[in-house]
Amino acid sequence: MNKNFKILTLAAAMAFAGTQGFAQAKKKAWVNLFNGKNLNGWHGFNKKGRVQNWEVENGALVCLGAVKGTDTGGDIVTDKQYANFELTWEWKIDQGSNSGVLYHVLEGSNYPATYLTGPEYQIIDDIGWVPDKLEDWQKTGADYAMYIPNDQKKIMPVGEWNTSKIVFNKGHVEHWLNGKKIVEFTAWDADWQKRKAEGKWKEHPEYGMAKTGHIALQDHGHKAYYKNIKIRQL
Repeated sequence: MNKNFKILTLAAAMAFAGTQGFAQAKKKAWVNLFNGKNLNGWHGFNKKGRVQNWEVENGALVCLGAVKGTDTGGDIVTDKQYANFELTWEWKIDQGSNSGVLYHVLEGSNYPATYLTGPEYQIIDDIGWVPDKLEDWQKTGADYAMYIPNDQKKIMPVGEWNTSKIVFNKGHVEHWLNGKKIVEFTAWDADWQKRKAEGKWKEHPEYGMAKTGHIALQDHGHKAYYKNIKIRQL
């Protein structure tokens, strides 16, 4: 092997390593999903055109609660889809409000609601929810209808900002609330499959099976406020 060939080979290897390193760094960089000014990067679930039921107020993305009496029809989703990620955001709700953040959401005529495919980080007024007494799997921070928060859960009073985080990494899932990890589980393992088969999702085989999809914010007919929504791909 001559000297020039060795140099060219080394240069090619270094260039490839540099490209790989840049790709990895880019993959792990934090990206703002909400710019604090408008709904760029979001659209209505299964819809096209201007979003009517969400607006920006004082740098926050606000659900106006336009879909009264229902939990479908008003959700918004990211234009982009994500597989493995760390997602952080701040949120607050009004008294009696209900909302949520979902991931791996699929769009299409077969899916009339985001929650039929996307697991949900539940957000609700645990104390002031009036229609019915809430079960633990319905309360804030729960992986809705699947996993309940632990005793590390500390929620701010209604009207004050909370910080939340979802980590999804090849099936390993974590829910965080105000700096504490409150839920941890493994998607698709035997325990997960059992909970799905015996609970709310037993007649919805599509639930939770997607490994990539949209991030969604839920309009459950109540006001909810979101800001500093950021994601980094893992």
